[in-house]
Amino acid sequence: MARSINQVILLGRLTRDPEQRTTPSGRTVVSFSIAVDRAGQDDQADFFDVTAWEKLGELVMQYLSKGRRVLVQGRLRQDSWDDKETGKRRSRIEVTATDVTFLDAPSGDSANTTAPRNTNTKQAETVADIDDKPIDLSEIPF
Repeated sequence: MARSINQVILLGRLTRDPEQRTTPSGRTVVSFSIAVDRAGQDDQADFFDVTAWEKLGELVMQYLSKGRRVLVQGRLRQDSWDDKETGKRRSRIEVTATDVTFLDAPSGDSANTTAPRNTNTKQAETVADIDDKPIDLSEIPF
């Protein structure tokens, strides 16, 4: 039997400043949302709620703000609950981030910013810029 896979990669802009909370057990959790433009549709976007825990959340809180571009890698999680006002069953799907790559500097900063561009310490390279241009296969050296 094949194993299940739950992985998502999103590139977008923060729609609001991150918000930090602490769980009753003392764990740090940061919530933010991103807008991801739909390819080929100028005026439309999809919106995703993202949660980052512990050190990753602290870095997001420290370096990100509304409008900043990010690459989020993580898994989807579904929550469901009974609405206290209506009594109806509600649910939502959010992304639990495992890595967040900061794709641009804060506005007003120089190119030599001290903020980390990638929160994944295992990864040696950072993403300078991602665009939608097709790859020219003749430029690949193998």
